[in-house]
Amino acid sequence: MTSPPVTAVVPTHDRPEMMRRAVQSILDQDYDGDIEVIVVFDACEPVLPAVGLADGRTLHGVVNERSRGLAGARNTGILAARHALVAFLDDDDAWLPGKLSSQVDVIEAHPAASLVGTAMVVDDGAREHERLVGSGIVTHDMLLHDRIAGLHSSSFLFRRSALLGDVGLIDEELPRSYGEDYDILLRASVVGDIHVVDRPFVRVTWQGQSYFFGRWNDYADALEYLLAKHPDFARSGRAIGRIESQIAFARVSADRRRDGARWARRSLRHSPTQVKSYLALLIAARLVTTRQVTRVAARFGKGI
Repeated sequence: MTSPPVTAVVPTHDRPEMMRRAVQSILDQDYDGDIEVIVVFDACEPVLPAVGLADGRTLHGVVNERSRGLAGARNTGILAARHALVAFLDDDDAWLPGKLSSQVDVIEAHPAASLVGTAMVVDDGAREHERLVGSGIVTHDMLLHDRIAGLHSSSFLFRRSALLGDVGLIDEELPRSYGEDYDILLRASVVGDIHVVDRPFVRVTWQGQSYFFGRWNDYADALEYLLAKHPDFARSGRAIGRIESQIAFARVSADRRRDGARWARRSLRHSPTQVKSYLALLIAARLVTTRQVTRVAARFGKGI
């Protein structure tokens, strides 16, 4: 018997060499089921990479004709997928050996699971940092209090039926598609617990190439959208204060200091321990800069 077939969706925009590496990491998986790779070209020329295809491996290219951006591109791939299991991989990341087999074992062992993720390794160009999730199960309450940075979208394996059903497709209304991964985690965790293979099976590139790097107003707009979309944040002062602190930091970093300071004070009223809110107030007062803060965070393999 062979394992069930899987479709891997790789959105891309003008990064052909990175995309080729991502596709190759999928094709190199030691997995005895069929793998279909769908590269979704988002506002760029649809040119597939020159890679060898072994038996049971197929590679297709499609053009994103939905909303421009990551959400529309992912949905294009989901809808084009031929198989019941759908995995995501960003074009600047890579799967590590054993990733797919380990996840499929878990999703088959838990028929109610709509999503299985893994831990990751962050590559900042100078060193690698292992980021574990710290749990084999992630619940909705856990996600309200913590984005759980070790659970990256390039590790996600879904049941396609969930994406077309109870969980739903990626939200294309999110400003600039930012936070679409967090939104789908929150929605999936309402349907049922998220399972995790807590081993670093994905290498995530974190060297400033991200489309969102430094787009602070886009970041804040998306967080405000998520805060309004998910009223469950208001069940906990710590949960809502955390999101408000991120909005505060983003607004002051976009030089909207008064707006950011207002969000920081609101955050601290809900949760006085939010470090990002204090940092936002320091930036608003011109005592430190966003660059200084992000540089320190990057040394420890973390983002803001």
